[in-house]
Amino acid sequence: MSKSSRYTEAGVDITRADRFINKIKPLVASTFKSAVISDLGGFAGLFSLSAIRYQKPVLVSSTDGVGTKLKIAALLNKHDTIGIDLVAMCVNDIIVHGAQPLFFLDYLSTGKLMPDVAVEIVKGIVRGCKEAGCSLIGGETAEMPGMYAPGDYDLAGFVVGVVEQDKIIYGSEISVGCKLIGLASSGLHSNGYSLVRKLFLEELKWELEQEIPELGRALGKELLEPTRIYAKTILNILKHQKISGIAHITGGGLIDNIPRILPQGCKAIIHKGSWDIPPIFSLIQKEGCVTDDEMYKVFNNGVGLVLVVPAEACQDVLFEAQANKEKAYIIGEIAPRQKGEASIQIV
Repeated sequence: MSKSSRYTEAGVDITRADRFINKIKPLVASTFKSAVISDLGGFAGLFSLSAIRYQKPVLVSSTDGVGTKLKIAALLNKHDTIGIDLVAMCVNDIIVHGAQPLFFLDYLSTGKLMPDVAVEIVKGIVRGCKEAGCSLIGGETAEMPGMYAPGDYDLAGFVVGVVEQDKIIYGSEISVGCKLIGLASSGLHSNGYSLVRKLFLEELKWELEQEIPELGRALGKELLEPTRIYAKTILNILKHQKISGIAHITGGGLIDNIPRILPQGCKAIIHKGSWDIPPIFSLIQKEGCVTDDEMYKVFNNGVGLVLVVPAEACQDVLFEAQANKEKAYIIGEIAPRQKGEASIQIV
């Protein structure tokens, strides 16, 4: 009579985890480039910098999660796009410095590993990595019984990119007269979901499967729309045009994120009505009685990335963005900032 595993009795099944790793190996390998010199399953992922043709390379890194958008995925039992969000949240943070994404790592933690769900999550991460042009070279799957409610899990991601030292975009070259170009978001992206869930699911008691006329589709489908990844677009624009600064519009919205890149003496003026606002934002504001100020501070309101460009390059950058299949709009400009003035005005 064989003895049962005490570790399995405690809630951790190593055999199940091994089977999961074997299932995702071909998925992960599909993101590998020649610079990846390790296989999945080792103690660490290896990436050869000798394949990087840079004179003075600077590594750029970022880590992030997906927040409570995970709850929507769990409620709908649809997990194949949340990994795209994970990659996007990390990659969009390094592309603001002009960095080319190189490789990505993920962390999945759960009370009990559900192999089918985990495979779907990895499929999304793989899609995101391919869209961003980076390799998924490793990660960690942690089974932690007692830490999570049944069916719950959490995700974190980590990306490393590279940029030439003299090509780093800091925002230091932003000056009065520069124009602001907004690249359209695909929707909510991965911010504001605590408010969204409270409004739609708790207060209004709407069903995720419910068709919403204003959205033209089911609520859940809208809420799970993946975050847009801007890496390839920005890298293509930078081949031909100059960008003085880039802001990723995540938590904090336009109000908090644009000022992060502005030099002293500069303020951003944003013009309402200069871009198309997707219906989901108007619906949130109307049904939730949310003020304009809070909308601009919590959500991206249809603008996922803001480029600050010299006035003379504005039309060319706009054309390049549109040629890369981005919806792009001139949404404002940089003006002088007097002492005591706010660093951003929405007029």
